[in-house]
Amino acid sequence: MAAAALIAAAAIAVAGCGGTPPPPASPPPSEDCPLPDAGFDCDFQRRIAAVQDYLTSRPGTTGIVLHDQQTGAVWRNDHAGDPTWTASTIKLAMVVDLFTRDHAGEITLTDDDRGLIRSMLHSSNDHAADTLWHRYSGDDHTTFNERFSAYGMTSLVPQKGYTDVFPYWGFQKCTPEDLDRLIHYVLTDLPEADRSYILGEMREVAQNQQWGVWGAGAAAAPGNKNGWSDEDGGWVMNSVGVVGPGERYTLAEMNNLRGEGGYDAGRETVTHVAKLLFAGRF
Repeated sequence: MAAAALIAAAAIAVAGCGGTPPPPASPPPSEDCPLPDAGFDCDFQRRIAAVQDYLTSRPGTTGIVLHDQQTGAVWRNDHAGDPTWTASTIKLAMVVDLFTRDHAGEITLTDDDRGLIRSMLHSSNDHAADTLWHRYSGDDHTTFNERFSAYGMTSLVPQKGYTDVFPYWGFQKCTPEDLDRLIHYVLTDLPEADRSYILGEMREVAQNQQWGVWGAGAAAAPGNKNGWSDEDGGWVMNSVGVVGPGERYTLAEMNNLRGEGGYDAGRETVTHVAKLLFAGRF
């Protein structure tokens, strides 16, 4: 009994050493997220902020739409609604329309047509686009343009005064928001076989297309359709495509250099934007 009492007393004494128990640990400081309303995680918010900082030092203006297809989060910068020359990005809309009309029985694509379609996607071949435009735009050349809005190109406007043919694929303007809706249509509305074909071609583009969204890096499995041209007012360098497993992210970029730079400067801008957003995320 005496031994038990001593043990209990010792236990009480030990328990009492040190005074009051320490306060509960403080919660970790909250993350410094620069754009909490953007809908993206904190790392992405920092990347978006880095893009905004980067663009302040680049020539011209760059419209951007970043879209998380899984969560629905979208970031549009201040130039996402700027009308800009489409250059060859409109070839993606042409492919979507040709496949859609073929499935509806309105046209029958030949092996030659399909070869031209691949050439447009793979190396942005202008001759292929010319051939398909004249072959399938109708006697008044309006058939494509009458249908483009159904694929999300609701702000697209053909531009007069540049060629005898009007409208013509090579002289049209749209916004980055149009391209965002177009790539979303590819991912969500096309039949699986057409979608898989287009994405496969976008991920295996020729060397002259490996910039813009391609800057996300090989680990991000990017695929893109680019466009570039030197119209009145200066160069435009555009890129639209998919990034990440399951094409989770889409990115649309339209760089209007406005005479402040050329091909190389524009290519560097849109490629580095994709790198800032995605490098190391996968």
